[in-house]
Amino acid sequence: MARIAGIDLPKNKHIDRALTYIHGIGLTSARKILDAVELPYTMNSDDLDGETVNRIRKVIEADYTVEGDRRREVSMDIKRLTDLGCYRGRRHRMGLPCRGQKTKTNARTRKGPRRGAARRK
Repeated sequence: MARIAGIDLPKNKHIDRALTYIHGIGLTSARKILDAVELPYTMNSDDLDGETVNRIRKVIEADYTVEGDRRREVSMDIKRLTDLGCYRGRRHRMGLPCRGQKTKTNARTRKGPRRGAARRK
């Protein structure tokens, strides 16, 4: 099992899909990495040897922000928006959608479960 950026890549998956288990690497980035290392996308992650893993690791460390650094970067971006008090920052602070979605009927993921009407006595 290959370990890259602190993540164990899953067994028996194509390497382009396995690299997406690393936070900060999507399918497009994974394929660019494999092009740089000159590996086929359909190669299984089980078939990687130590030298190939090191080549992949070097490309990722040189060109990509992944895992903890990426998470920190995203949280700092959100914190910057909230400190500025701009529209997106206020929406983040209130826990509402930031990208223009309607909230009258949807957005339950961001808003949480329904609270219902207060009972009358």
